[in-house]
Formats: sequence, C-alpha cells, structure tokens
Amino acid sequence: MITSKQRAELRARANELDTTLMIGKEGVTDATVQELDRQLEARELVKGKVLETALMSAREASDQLCEALGAEGIQCVGNRFVVWRRSETLAKKTGTAKAKVKLNPVKLGAQKRRAAARAERERKNEYFKQQAIEFAKQRRRADRGDGE
Repeated sequence: MITSKQRAELRARANELDTTLMIGKEGVTDATVQELDRQLEARELVKGKVLETALMSAREASDQLCEALGAEGIQCVGNRFVVWRRSETLAKKTGTAKAKVKLNPVKLGAQKRRAAARAERERKNEYFKQQAIEFAKQRRRADRGDGE
C-alpha cells in the first residue's frame, strides 16, 4: 500500500507518460495482463486507455488488471488509467528500493516557520501564566495582611 503523498507524486509523473496499453472490445485478456506485467517490470508506471468499443469503464479495467498483477491503481480519468507496481529489476538497476517522494522546500520552510512561531507563543504563554500566578500570590498575601 502506498501513501497519499506517493500516489500524488506518481500521478504527477504519469502526466508526461504516453499511453502504452490499449484495452479493446475483448476487454481484459490474458495477453493484456501479460503485456501490462512486462511493462510494469520495465518501467513501474504504465498509462492505459480503454477504447470506446470496449464494454467496460477505465475503472473496471484498472481494477481487474491490478487484481491480476498485484499492482496499485493510481488514477482513472475518463477512459484512461494509470497503474503502478514496484519493479525489483528496475530497483536493482537504479539502486532504489522504493518510490521516492520529492519534498517541497517552500512547504518545508513554511512548516518550520509555523513550528517556530508556535514554540514562541507557547514560551510567551508560559511566561504570562507564571506572572499571573505570582501576581495572584502577592494579592492573596496583601489581602491576608501578611504581605510586605
């Protein structure tokens, strides 16, 4: 199972992919499953299209293919779908063991600034809380008459 961030990264990578798998009027056949398996092993991310003559939707085709191959359905839009499965062969070639997620430096900077601002607010709140406690103690002493 992949996380939503990984899924978003894979969707972004799929935008520039060409459609390499076509599902025709026969639907999902053994040949289609074998071809998708070969493509997934070669590139991990495959974009497919369900032709108008097919009697199924892109979601149905994607679900059937994912179930047959143990892959993840990344996206279905209109008559196109994107499927991903980790490729051991590709991981050995490139030296990566899992799908990488790019981190946005602008977002990280904003998160750090918010965390610093939150820490500063908490520090100030603690200071004013202690000041209020001291003031209450002094007032109580003054009310009792045993103050300075």
